[in-house]
Amino acid sequence: MLYDKDIREPLFDFLEETYGKIRIIEEKTTGKSRADIVMVAPDALYGIEIKSDADTYARLGSQIKDYDQYYDYNIVAVGSSHGLHISEHVPDYWGIITVEEVDGEIDLYFLRKPGMNPRMKWERKLSILWRTELALLQEWNDMPKYKDKSKRFVCQKINERIPQKISEEKLKYEISELLFERDYNNVELMMEWAKKRQILAKNKERKNYK
Repeated sequence: MLYDKDIREPLFDFLEETYGKIRIIEEKTTGKSRADIVMVAPDALYGIEIKSDADTYARLGSQIKDYDQYYDYNIVAVGSSHGLHISEHVPDYWGIITVEEVDGEIDLYFLRKPGMNPRMKWERKLSILWRTELALLQEWNDMPKYKDKSKRFVCQKINERIPQKISEEKLKYEISELLFERDYNNVELMMEWAKKRQILAKNKERKNYK
């Protein structure tokens, strides 16, 4: 029986061998779910759910709905006990990777390659970015800065420009570039910056109300 901890490292190696340049982000909040893996490729984001031999399909339905809002492609990586029936539980555009133990070695292969997710929502995908990363995106696309506005407001404004003023292909590359360059050593600084922005926005709202 293969557990999550047995699958992760071989899966990372398999993804790198298959896709080339990638970055792995683990345990990313995705709506009401938590994505096991977000794989950043140069032109797309992949949501990857792991179902080990010890897992059930109890939460898979809600996870699929959440993943589908955020990522360009989605994949489920499953232990061999799920191999025969997993295709009955995920949409046909989801990729399927099977994970088996053969002679003491972990073997992975694509049972089905992922297709483009037709349900991805740009506002949701943009929300993956930090507020400072969104500011760079605004700068690259000659947008107003909206310094005192919320992250949600900025995501909506960027979304309004797709595809007339910002092409989808261009935006995909820019989002991936920002995530490739993300420095998690600056998380505390980013959080402090975001809190200050929220305080400024609330103060402005109060003044306008008065």
